[in-house]
Amino acid sequence: MQGGDHHRPREIKDRPSACAAHDRPAQLGIKPGLVAYRGTGPALNDLVGGQIDFMIDQALNNIPQIQAGTIKAYAVTSPTRLPSIADVPTTSEAGMPEFTPNAWNAMVAPKGLPGNVKAKLIDALNTALDDPNVLQRYAELGSTAPQEAKRGPEALQKLVETEMARLTPILKAAMAADTK
Repeated sequence: MQGGDHHRPREIKDRPSACAAHDRPAQLGIKPGLVAYRGTGPALNDLVGGQIDFMIDQALNNIPQIQAGTIKAYAVTSPTRLPSIADVPTTSEAGMPEFTPNAWNAMVAPKGLPGNVKAKLIDALNTALDDPNVLQRYAELGSTAPQEAKRGPEALQKLVETEMARLTPILKAAMAADTK
Protein backbone atom coordinates (compact mmCIF):
# COMPACT_ATOMS: atom_id res chain seq x y z
CA MET A 1 0.00 0.00 0.00
CA GLN A 2 1.24 3.45 -0.76
CA GLY A 3 0.09 6.67 0.81
CA GLY A 4 0.52 10.38 0.52
CA ASP A 5 1.35 12.33 -2.61
CA HIS A 6 5.14 12.28 -2.50
CA HIS A 7 7.30 11.60 -5.53
CA ARG A 8 10.71 12.78 -4.39
CA PRO A 9 13.62 10.33 -4.57
CA ARG A 10 14.76 9.00 -1.20
CA GLU A 11 15.56 5.86 0.70
CA ILE A 12 12.64 3.46 0.62
CA LYS A 13 11.17 3.12 4.11
CA ASP A 14 8.40 0.74 4.99
CA ARG A 15 6.43 -0.75 7.86
CA PRO A 16 6.18 -4.43 7.06
CA SER A 17 4.22 -7.06 8.89
CA ALA A 18 6.40 -9.49 10.80
CA CYS A 19 8.08 -12.01 8.52
CA ALA A 20 6.84 -10.42 5.32
CA ALA A 21 9.57 -7.85 5.88
CA HIS A 22 12.28 -10.41 5.37
CA ASP A 23 10.58 -12.55 2.75
CA ARG A 24 9.72 -9.69 0.41
CA PRO A 25 12.93 -7.76 -0.36
CA ALA A 26 14.70 -10.50 -2.30
CA GLN A 27 11.54 -11.23 -4.25
CA LEU A 28 11.15 -7.59 -5.24
CA GLY A 29 14.83 -6.87 -5.76
CA ILE A 30 14.86 -4.03 -3.22
CA LYS A 31 16.44 -3.42 0.15
CA PRO A 32 14.13 -1.18 2.17
CA GLY A 33 14.97 0.56 5.40
CA LEU A 34 12.70 -1.06 7.96
CA VAL A 35 10.79 1.15 10.38
CA ALA A 36 9.43 -0.37 13.59
CA TYR A 37 5.99 0.77 14.76
CA ARG A 38 3.80 -0.06 17.73
CA GLY A 39 0.87 -1.14 15.62
CA THR A 40 -0.89 -0.30 12.42
CA GLY A 41 -2.35 3.04 13.57
CA PRO A 42 0.92 4.98 13.81
CA ALA A 43 2.28 3.29 10.68
CA LEU A 44 -0.86 4.13 8.72
CA ASN A 45 -0.64 7.75 9.84
CA ASP A 46 2.95 7.91 8.57
CA LEU A 47 1.99 6.21 5.31
CA VAL A 48 -0.81 8.69 4.63
CA GLY A 49 1.49 11.56 5.68
CA GLY A 50 4.31 10.45 3.39
CA GLN A 51 6.87 9.65 6.11
CA ILE A 52 7.10 6.04 4.85
CA ASP A 53 6.79 4.84 1.28
CA PHE A 54 4.82 1.64 1.71
CA MET A 55 3.67 -0.94 4.21
CA ILE A 56 2.53 -4.53 4.26
CA ASP A 57 -0.35 -5.16 6.61
CA GLN A 58 -3.59 -7.08 6.96
CA ALA A 59 -6.23 -5.88 4.54
CA LEU A 60 -8.86 -5.58 7.23
CA ASN A 61 -6.78 -2.87 8.92
CA ASN A 62 -6.69 -0.77 5.77
CA ILE A 63 -9.80 -1.40 3.67
CA PRO A 64 -11.53 1.84 4.74
CA GLN A 65 -8.49 3.90 3.68
CA ILE A 66 -8.17 1.97 0.41
CA GLN A 67 -11.86 2.53 -0.35
CA ALA A 68 -11.55 6.23 0.55
CA GLY A 69 -8.53 6.62 -1.73
CA THR A 70 -6.17 7.88 1.00
CA ILE A 71 -3.83 4.95 0.30
CA LYS A 72 -3.30 2.79 -2.77
CA ALA A 73 -3.24 -0.99 -2.53
CA TYR A 74 -1.08 -2.70 -5.13
CA ALA A 75 -1.97 -6.30 -4.32
CA VAL A 76 -3.53 -8.63 -1.77
CA THR A 77 -1.75 -11.81 -0.71
CA SER A 78 -4.91 -13.92 -0.58
CA PRO A 79 -5.44 -16.61 -3.23
CA THR A 80 -8.42 -14.67 -4.63
CA ARG A 81 -9.35 -11.00 -4.81
CA LEU A 82 -11.19 -9.58 -1.82
CA PRO A 83 -14.82 -8.63 -2.55
CA SER A 84 -14.53 -5.39 -0.56
CA ILE A 85 -11.63 -4.19 -2.75
CA ALA A 86 -12.25 -6.29 -5.86
CA ASP A 87 -10.23 -4.00 -8.15
CA VAL A 88 -7.00 -4.83 -6.24
CA PRO A 89 -5.19 -7.81 -7.83
CA THR A 90 -3.71 -10.73 -5.96
CA THR A 91 0.07 -11.00 -5.69
CA SER A 92 -0.14 -13.88 -8.14
CA GLU A 93 -1.98 -11.71 -10.67
CA ALA A 94 0.59 -8.97 -10.06
CA GLY A 95 3.43 -11.31 -11.03
CA MET A 96 4.57 -12.50 -7.59
CA PRO A 97 2.85 -15.87 -7.04
CA GLU A 98 5.46 -16.91 -4.46
CA PHE A 99 4.77 -13.92 -2.21
CA THR A 100 1.99 -15.14 0.06
CA PRO A 101 2.38 -13.90 3.64
CA ASN A 102 -0.78 -14.36 5.63
CA ALA A 103 -2.26 -13.85 9.05
CA TRP A 104 -4.28 -16.33 11.02
CA ASN A 105 -5.89 -16.57 14.42
CA ALA A 106 -6.42 -19.46 16.78
CA MET A 107 -8.46 -20.22 19.85
CA VAL A 108 -6.35 -21.88 22.54
CA ALA A 109 -7.14 -23.22 26.00
CA PRO A 110 -5.11 -24.43 28.95
CA LYS A 111 -3.43 -27.82 28.73
CA GLY A 112 -5.50 -30.53 30.37
CA LEU A 113 -8.85 -28.96 29.51
CA PRO A 114 -11.55 -31.62 30.08
CA GLY A 115 -12.66 -33.28 26.84
CA ASN A 116 -16.31 -32.33 27.28
CA VAL A 117 -15.39 -28.65 27.71
CA LYS A 118 -13.08 -28.78 24.69
CA ALA A 119 -15.86 -30.37 22.61
CA LYS A 120 -18.32 -27.62 23.65
CA LEU A 121 -15.81 -24.90 22.72
CA ILE A 122 -15.12 -26.48 19.33
CA ASP A 123 -18.86 -26.85 18.65
CA ALA A 124 -19.56 -23.23 19.67
CA LEU A 125 -16.73 -21.95 17.48
CA ASN A 126 -17.92 -23.99 14.48
CA THR A 127 -21.47 -22.71 14.99
CA ALA A 128 -20.21 -19.13 15.06
CA LEU A 129 -17.97 -19.61 12.02
CA ASP A 130 -20.90 -21.02 10.03
CA ASP A 131 -23.32 -18.23 11.01
CA PRO A 132 -24.37 -16.16 7.95
CA ASN A 133 -23.98 -12.89 9.89
CA VAL A 134 -20.44 -13.81 10.91
CA LEU A 135 -19.59 -14.83 7.35
CA GLN A 136 -20.97 -11.52 6.05
CA ARG A 137 -18.88 -9.59 8.57
CA TYR A 138 -15.77 -11.54 7.57
CA ALA A 139 -16.43 -10.57 3.94
CA GLU A 140 -16.90 -6.90 4.87
CA LEU A 141 -13.53 -7.00 6.61
CA GLY A 142 -11.82 -8.58 3.62
CA SER A 143 -11.47 -12.00 5.14
CA THR A 144 -13.05 -15.43 5.17
CA ALA A 145 -13.81 -17.97 7.85
CA PRO A 146 -11.74 -21.13 7.66
CA GLN A 147 -13.32 -24.09 5.90
CA GLU A 148 -14.52 -26.81 8.26
CA ALA A 149 -11.64 -29.10 7.26
CA LYS A 150 -9.19 -26.43 8.43
CA ARG A 151 -10.70 -26.07 11.91
CA GLY A 152 -10.04 -27.92 15.14
CA PRO A 153 -6.98 -28.98 17.12
CA GLU A 154 -5.49 -31.27 14.46
CA ALA A 155 -5.84 -28.67 11.71
CA LEU A 156 -4.29 -26.02 13.95
CA GLN A 157 -1.36 -28.29 14.78
CA LYS A 158 -0.76 -28.91 11.07
CA LEU A 159 -0.98 -25.17 10.33
CA VAL A 160 1.52 -24.30 13.07
CA GLU A 161 3.95 -26.98 11.84
CA THR A 162 3.64 -25.77 8.23
CA GLU A 163 4.14 -22.13 9.21
CA MET A 164 7.16 -22.99 11.37
CA ALA A 165 8.76 -24.86 8.47
CA ARG A 166 8.05 -21.95 6.10
CA LEU A 167 9.09 -19.12 8.42
CA THR A 168 12.12 -20.59 10.22
CA PRO A 169 14.51 -20.17 7.25
CA ILE A 170 13.21 -16.64 6.63
CA LEU A 171 13.77 -15.64 10.25
CA LYS A 172 17.22 -17.26 10.35
CA ALA A 173 18.23 -15.40 7.19
CA ALA A 174 16.89 -12.13 8.60
CA MET A 175 18.77 -12.63 11.87
CA ALA A 176 21.97 -13.41 9.97
CA ALA A 177 21.54 -10.30 7.81
CA ASP A 178 20.87 -8.13 10.87
CA THR A 179 24.15 -9.21 12.49
CA LYS A 180 26.27 -8.23 9.47
